[in-house]
Amino acid sequence: MKTRGINHLALVTNDMEKTVRFYRDVMGFPLVAAIGNRPGGLRARHYFFETGPNSTIAFFEWEGAEDFHKPAGLEASGRIQFDHVSFDVETEDELLELQKRLDDAGQEVTTVVDHNFIHSIYFHDFSGIALEASVWITNPTGKAPDYSNKDIFGDPNPVPALQEEMDKARMVKSS
Repeated sequence: MKTRGINHLALVTNDMEKTVRFYRDVMGFPLVAAIGNRPGGLRARHYFFETGPNSTIAFFEWEGAEDFHKPAGLEASGRIQFDHVSFDVETEDELLELQKRLDDAGQEVTTVVDHNFIHSIYFHDFSGIALEASVWITNPTGKAPDYSNKDIFGDPNPVPALQEEMDKARMVKSS
């Protein structure tokens, strides 16, 4: 198995609206997917911002999560927030190969989870760091967002910053 880098780095936010406005509007990272927020499914919003080819930074919106403030480049003190890092693999076969290698090594690993646009397995390293390996099924990076694709933009109640983008795209498409 050969990874192609980081598929997504998953962090935590308690305010997806502010997160979208910062990462999309200030950092210039295109919002390429928005899932979750579904009764009976993933309850937390999970939004992905493209940082480069095949690479994204993603956020789970966990209500009540505490903010943390760590000055860049300095040692951490107190709590910090990190969800998991996902390594990008090229094919579903490679994902299954890694799953078998982890299982053969006695590591706990999940079955393949179908997130519609990516398939993933979840596991931990020896010190408990949450890890994932993912393969793009429909790669949303490197192209204009397709807001009509409900597999990729499946949040039924998107934050206002995303709704604005969807409304703009709909107006452009209808004119």
